[in-house]
Amino acid sequence: MAHTGFVYHPDYLNHEMGLHHPESPERLRAILARLKASGSMSQLVRLEPTPPDHEWIASWITKVHTSAYLKDLRRVSPQEGQVALDPDTSISSGSLNAACLAVAGALAAADAIMQGRVQNAFCAVRPPGHHAESSHAMGFCLFNNVAIAARYLQEHHGLERIAIVDWDVHHGNGTQRTFYEDASVFFFSTHQYPYYPGTGKAHETGAGRGSGYTKNVPLPAGMGDTEYLQIFNTVLRPALKAYRPEAIIVSAGFDAHRDDPLAGMNLTTEGYVALTRVVKEIAGEFCQGRVLSCLEGGYNLEALAASVDGHLRVLMEA
Repeated sequence: MAHTGFVYHPDYLNHEMGLHHPESPERLRAILARLKASGSMSQLVRLEPTPPDHEWIASWITKVHTSAYLKDLRRVSPQEGQVALDPDTSISSGSLNAACLAVAGALAAADAIMQGRVQNAFCAVRPPGHHAESSHAMGFCLFNNVAIAARYLQEHHGLERIAIVDWDVHHGNGTQRTFYEDASVFFFSTHQYPYYPGTGKAHETGAGRGSGYTKNVPLPAGMGDTEYLQIFNTVLRPALKAYRPEAIIVSAGFDAHRDDPLAGMNLTTEGYVALTRVVKEIAGEFCQGRVLSCLEGGYNLEALAASVDGHLRVLMEA
């Protein structure tokens, strides 16, 4: 059985965006309950991030986000209640610490993988990150956890080529923009289109030195296991075979599930298992099995928890 890391911190539950908001602490509670009930939790290597040093974590956050944005978040962070940052995203008194810990969790997973303590890892973090732009919050996201982790793997651990696979039902606009002119990160995304946030057209393939290193596969509503698996086998596999990444980061949104209330796709839990297996096989061939997976979306609690459990069971396979 592969050594699989699991990142979690109870302070992730302190990020609150208001009553009935779909991105709620209940998402993580559901995941934890499922992993304990299924027995998966006992087989995972726990990677609990320590409270981050403010200067250290800021130095990595500002590899992707502006210093002004970080200062603005500190300035508007409330003592109580919520402050709206955009129509979908707000922060509470515990949000900024949770967001910093989410970044710290992704970096802790990167360290554990690169040091050989685990082969791969899943980060059960919140808030999610792939919509966050360099200078503003967006779409439930404050800091772009996967983008920061990619920069950390490059600048702290010396990797040269990172692949980011984003299977969230929404396009990872923030991640794409971060690396759009950068050949050192290959960004691949499947997403419902047209849909929020409106980016991710097929002709968006990178620019300048990054031309050809962004691959978007926009999909109409209703696509399910068969269509997704065909794309991963016929588009993702050859793309990454040509790119030969040294690590793969997954923006693991589970909101393309057929039971998710915020989208219109038809993936099943078994479909996510199959997609995970494809990514793991590619990682085994090209990057010593290094897979760093970070939670993004997924808003039906039962479907989310079951899909994360299936995702982890594949990562744990020898």
